Amino acid sequence: MPPQPPAQGDAGPRLDSLRAACADDGIDAFLVRDTSNIAWLTAFDGVFDDESAHALFVTPSAAVLHTDSRYVDSARAAASDGPIAIDDARKTHAKFVADALEGPSNAERSSGTDAAPEGVRGGIPASTLGSAPANPAQPAVLGIEDSLSLGEFRALEAALAEAPGSAPILRETSRFVLGLRAVKEPTEVARLRAAQAVTDAAFAHIVAFMRPGMTEREVQIELEDFMRRHGAEGLAFPSIVAAGPNGASPHAVPGATLLEAGQCVVLDFGARAYGYCSDMTRTVFLGEPDERLRTAYEAIRQANEQVEAALRPGVTGKDMHELAERVLADHGFAGKMGHSLGHGVGIDIHEEPNLSPRNPHPLVPGNVVTVEPGVYLSGEFGMRLEDFGVITRDGFAVFTQSTHDMVII
Repeated sequence: MPPQPPAQGDAGPRLDSLRAACADDGIDAFLVRDTSNIAWLTAFDGVFDDESAHALFVTPSAAVLHTDSRYVDSARAAASDGPIAIDDARKTHAKFVADALEGPSNAERSSGTDAAPEGVRGGIPASTLGSAPANPAQPAVLGIEDSLSLGEFRALEAALAEAPGSAPILRETSRFVLGLRAVKEPTEVARLRAAQAVTDAAFAHIVAFMRPGMTEREVQIELEDFMRRHGAEGLAFPSIVAAGPNGASPHAVPGATLLEAGQCVVLDFGARAYGYCSDMTRTVFLGEPDERLRTAYEAIRQANEQVEAALRPGVTGKDMHELAERVLADHGFAGKMGHSLGHGVGIDIHEEPNLSPRNPHPLVPGNVVTVEPGVYLSGEFGMRLEDFGVITRDGFAVFTQSTHDMVII
């Protein structure tokens, strides 16, 4: 791993891209509650964990992160002189948004204060928020994410209804910020490559470690421990170790099943490093594989490599999925994949775009996708071969460095 993390991105252009999307959709202010979206928009390192404890309120001229005392010091350090203001007022996110939109808080009015000090709205400097609608005669339009829980949505409705003045119009959006995240910046690509370097090293380690007689769970523990000890801050997802017939379940959960000679074992795993995920799958063989296993492995290898050679700007996720299906069918495994060929990867392990029959949209430079054809024969075996990389101006740059050659232990 590099001694220093790859450079972090710049929050300014990311916020501007959100503001432009809001302007196109007639949205005056936007409430972001998804933590991964907040992490991307703020470009903060070392602030966020798995708790959904934060709200980012974005207007045409400013952005405020509402957080609490557990995170405020690290958030302020990360914000430094950047474009994100930090607010740790002890109130709900719903009340924070209502106060920011409507002026002096209910608490200020109930305490006998006739009005907030000039230039202050809800305890926050109005110059910081700048959230008034373009037409003051119309209620503001507040964009929200459709991932907001029903309970929090109801709380937001109630807080806005209790605030003075006209309640804003709530505009539900779907995958609004996630769509912006689909095109990765060079700094993000560098972090994705660094996460994959940990994962490649883990694969080299685990094939030297595993042997018949071990359980799937033993292999999983060793694999995940190696990643954490060699640069990963966490896991991209719980690792899959699936031996023999268990491999026919693409998301098998490792357990007490013993690895046996003559089997193939599916290893699907990824590190999280510098806030970004990696994802790879390799199928290894315990002893010389029989002809059926060799034929299946050749099928998934050809499907993987033909798709990676074809990936470039302008092709669609649907095109690539169908190409993989044709290759598998040509090798005698028609209809034996079952899942989509690939998905986007970034801060989250599943992002946009997808290499799927449901994605007719052209890929563009900066899209990061997996290529993971598989063959699954219930009660017999399963196998998968997965890389990931980035769409470039003229092709596909693969991050994964582990071999496609058959690995026999």
